[in-house]
Amino acid sequence: MADATIPRLPVVVLISGRGSNLQSIMDAVERDSLPVEIRAVISNRPDAEGLQRAILAGIQTKAIDHTGYDSREAFDRVLMAAIDSFEPALVILAGFMRILTPGFVRHYHGRLLNIHPSLLPEFPGLNTHARAIEAGRSEHGASVHFVTEKTDGGPVVAQVCIPVRENDDAATLAARVLAGEHCLYPLVIRWFAEGRISLQDDRLLFDGEPLQTPHRFTPDELPAA
Repeated sequence: MADATIPRLPVVVLISGRGSNLQSIMDAVERDSLPVEIRAVISNRPDAEGLQRAILAGIQTKAIDHTGYDSREAFDRVLMAAIDSFEPALVILAGFMRILTPGFVRHYHGRLLNIHPSLLPEFPGLNTHARAIEAGRSEHGASVHFVTEKTDGGPVVAQVCIPVRENDDAATLAARVLAGEHCLYPLVIRWFAEGRISLQDDRLLFDGEPLQTPHRFTPDELPAA
């Protein structure tokens, strides 16, 4: 249960697709285990399934089609204005498939979180599950990190570690990693809402002390999604 003495942190969630991580966040809020108020869900794709999830939950939505803009900078300016109209203390990237401009990242410095399907710093970018299998890794997973100007290169807060099975292909491995994401992301967002994590001059602090290595969990060690 969320501590009733902790005020709910206003957040905006950015998505591009199905919104399964969004759903895990909404479910945690509904269970009263995540002290946040989702003020809006914004997508760069008007047909994103996650927008319907938000609408069904009674959350305000907005679609800003990136194809209608001549540059990333122009799109990001409009996106920033939309986000800021909801006055969030945290912006959550939940499958938002856009490379963000430096100006956008600087604007939300210290209050912009992302989840990436690999054990960063390994396998930044796309096709992480296939790349992990091709590289012969015995372990794969997902990472929650603060966003900086280096793509998938910001300080990592926590990771969930998933064994790679001998018969795994990219799809089966991706499914198990995604299930882990659904447990990991709400936990890290809760830490932010409680003031336990912060980014100060690109230094990651946990409970006021520098975090030298990310917290690592197995799926069994995480709260259920």
